[in-house]
Amino acid sequence: MPSTPSPVEPVDTPGSPVRTLLRLWPYVRPVRARWITAAVVAVIASCMSLVFPVVLKWMVDGPITDQDQAGVWLGALLLFVLGIAEALLFGFRRWLVARPLAGVEAAMRADLYRHLQRVPVAFHDRWPSGQLLSRGTTDLSVIRMFFAFPLTFLLVNGVTILAGFGLLLAQDWTLGLVLVLPAVPMVLICYRFEGKYSAAARTSQDQVGDLTTVVEESVLGVRVIKGFGRHRSQARAFRELSGRLRGTELTKARLLATLLGTLTVFPEIALGAALVVGTVQVADGQLSAGTLVAFLSTALALRWPIESMGYLLAMSQEAATATRRYFEAMDEPEEDSGGTAAVPDPGSGDGMRFTGVEFRYPDAPPGSTAVLERIDLHVRQGETMAVVGATGSGKTTLTALVPRLHELTGGRITLDGQDITAMDRAELRALVSVAFEEPTLFSASVAENVRMGAGPDTAAGPGADPALTRALGIAQAGFVAELPDGPATEVGEQGLSLSGGQRQRLALARAVIGGPRFLVLDDPLSALDVHTEAAVEAALREVLGRTTALVVAHRPSTVLLADRVALLSGGRVTAVGTHQELLRESAEYRHLMSGGDGLAGPKGDGTR
Repeated sequence: MPSTPSPVEPVDTPGSPVRTLLRLWPYVRPVRARWITAAVVAVIASCMSLVFPVVLKWMVDGPITDQDQAGVWLGALLLFVLGIAEALLFGFRRWLVARPLAGVEAAMRADLYRHLQRVPVAFHDRWPSGQLLSRGTTDLSVIRMFFAFPLTFLLVNGVTILAGFGLLLAQDWTLGLVLVLPAVPMVLICYRFEGKYSAAARTSQDQVGDLTTVVEESVLGVRVIKGFGRHRSQARAFRELSGRLRGTELTKARLLATLLGTLTVFPEIALGAALVVGTVQVADGQLSAGTLVAFLSTALALRWPIESMGYLLAMSQEAATATRRYFEAMDEPEEDSGGTAAVPDPGSGDGMRFTGVEFRYPDAPPGSTAVLERIDLHVRQGETMAVVGATGSGKTTLTALVPRLHELTGGRITLDGQDITAMDRAELRALVSVAFEEPTLFSASVAENVRMGAGPDTAAGPGADPALTRALGIAQAGFVAELPDGPATEVGEQGLSLSGGQRQRLALARAVIGGPRFLVLDDPLSALDVHTEAAVEAALREVLGRTTALVVAHRPSTVLLADRVALLSGGRVTAVGTHQELLRESAEYRHLMSGGDGLAGPKGDGTR
C-alpha cells in the first residue's frame, strides 16, 4: 500500500514552465497552421470587443446628444453586427482546433504506450502501474485542455490587454494611468503564485497516481482482500490517500482564490477611482460624456481578459507539471534493438550455452552480491536441461536472461553459436519461446491469447486452426471446448475467470504453438493436479524432443522430462548431471527432490 510518495517522484522539478511546455512542440508542429490560424481568429474576435466602446462614444457624443434617432438605430445595428461577428469568429476558432488537438492527445498517448512496451523490464519493476496509468490518462487530458484553451487565450488575452490599455491611454492618459498603476503589484503576485501553485500541482498529480495504484491493486486483488477480510484496512488506506489529495486540492484552491481575488479587487478599485476622476473631469468640462462612457466600456471589456489570467496561469502550471510527468516516463531509455547478426543456422548444432554469466539487478546497492555469478552451462541441441534449486537461488532470473528480459552484467549467452546480444531483439524473441511461472492472460479470447506465441501475423482472430488445436492438445487444455464459445470465449481481465491450472495450461499452449527452436519454461506445471500433470508431460515429451529447452523444475516428475539437470545454489551452478547421478552425488539435490526447500546457500536471500 503506497502510503508514502512514489519512488519515481522527483524531489524538485527543474526548468521553467515555458521551457517544459516547449518540449511539446514536436507534437504541435503538424497542426501548427490550424492552431496559428485559430489564434489569429481569436485575437481578431477578442479585439472586436474593443470596438464596441468606440461605437458607444460616437453614439453618445453624436446621435444621442443631437437626438438623431436614425443615428441611434444605425449605431445599435452596428453593435449587433459586431456581436454576431465576434460569436462566429470564436465558434470558427473552436472548430479549427478541436479535431487537431484531439489528434495531438491521441499521438502522445500512442507514443507513451509504444514507449512503455520498449523500455526494459527493470523500468516496470521500479514504477507503480498507477503512476503510469495516470500519466497516460489524466496528465494527457490536462495537456489537451492546455492546448485547447490556455495556450491560445494567454496570447489572445495578452494582446487584448495591451491593445485595450493602449486605447485607454489614447482616450485619456490620466485616467489610463489610474488603471495601469495596479499592474505592478499584480505581476509580482502572479510571479509568487507561479512557484507555489506549481509545487501544489505536482504533489496533486503524483497523489492521483498513488491513488490510482491503490484502486488498481484493490480491484485486481479483490479476492485476496475478501478472503482475508481486509476490506476495512484497504478502505482506511484509501481514505488516507484521498484525504491527502483533498488537502492538496484545497491548497490549490486557496492559492487560486487568492490570485483571483487579487486580479478582481485591484482592477475594481482602479475602475472605481477612474470613474470618480472621470466624473469630476466631465463636470469640469475637461472630458466629454461620450469619452467617459467609451473609457469605462473599454475598461469593463478588459475585466474578463484580466480576471481569466488567474485560471489560465493555473491551467498552464498544471499542464507544465503534466508535461514533466509525461516526459519523465518518455525520457527513460528504451531497450536497444540489438545487433544485426543473422539468426543462427539450425545446422550449427551448438544449442544454448552460458559462459561466465553474471547478473545483478540495476537497482541493487553498489557492491552487493550478484544474483548469478560465473554460470557456465551448455544445453546441447535437442536436449532438455532442468534447472533445480532452492527458493531464491536465481532460477527465474536465469531463464529471463535468455530472451533478454534482463541484460547480462557479465559473460555471454549463445544460441547455436550466436551471441544473443549480437542478434536483433525481435528476432531473438521469435527464436525463443517462454512460459513464465505466473501465467498472464489478456482480456481477449482463448485463441488470441494462445496465438500470441505464434508471432504477430497469426496472433489475431477468434477461430480455431490446426496449430491452435495441436497446442491446446499438448497442454491438455480440453476444457476450452467446454467453454461457452470454445476458443472464441473471452477469458476476462488477466484470465481470472479461469482456474490457476487452466491459465497455466493456456500459457504452456502459447509457448509451444509456434514450434520454437529454443524453449524456456519456468515451472510450467506447478498449478496442475497429479493426473493432469502426467498427461501434459506425456504430450510435452514430443515437443521437447524437437527443441532445445531449459526448464525450471520443482517436482521430480518435471525433472524426469529432462535429459540432464543443473543444480543452482546461491547463484552458482554447483552440479550438472542426470537425475540419477545427482541423487547419488549431491545431498542438496536429494534434499530438494525429497520435498525440502534445500540450502539456499550464502547468496540465496533476497534474490528473485
